[in-house]
Amino acid sequence: MHLLEAKKYSQLSGEINSLYHEAAVIMGISDSVLDILYVICGAEDSCLQSEIYKMTGMSRQTINSAIHKLEKEGIVCLLQGQGRNTIVSLTEKGKEFSSPKIHALQEIENKIWSEWSIDERQQYLTLTEKYCSSLRKYMKEIFRNNYPKEQL
Repeated sequence: MHLLEAKKYSQLSGEINSLYHEAAVIMGISDSVLDILYVICGAEDSCLQSEIYKMTGMSRQTINSAIHKLEKEGIVCLLQGQGRNTIVSLTEKGKEFSSPKIHALQEIENKIWSEWSIDERQQYLTLTEKYCSSLRKYMKEIFRNNYPKEQL
C-alpha cells in the first residue's frame, strides 16, 4: 500500500515541478532564474545569497552561475554583507523584469491558497513539514551507514 502512495506522491511532486517549469518557459527564463527571482522578490527585492541556497535547494554552483548571469544582464547587483555574506539585490531593471513575472505566479498561488480552508492549509503545511523532517531523518540514517562521507 505504501508503494502506491509513494508513487502517487512522486507523480504529483513531479507534476507540480513541471508546472513551474512551464511557467518559467512561458516567462522566457530558466527554472533556476525563476527560483532565484522568486526568493529575492519574496524578500522584498534583496536577500542573502545563502538564503537562496536554503530556499531553493539548488546547488551553490547553479545559483552562483545564474546570479552572475543576472548580474551581467543588470538584473541583480551583489553587495558585501556582514562577514562572508553576500547580498543579492534587484536593480531597477531587475524589478521591472521580475515584478510582473513573479507577481503573476504569486497571484496564482494566492488564489489556490484562498480556495482552501484555514484547516486545509494548516494540515497541508503540517504534513509537508512532517514528511520533510522524516525524509531528512531517514536519509541521514541510511546514508551515514552506507555512505559515511555524505553530509545531509
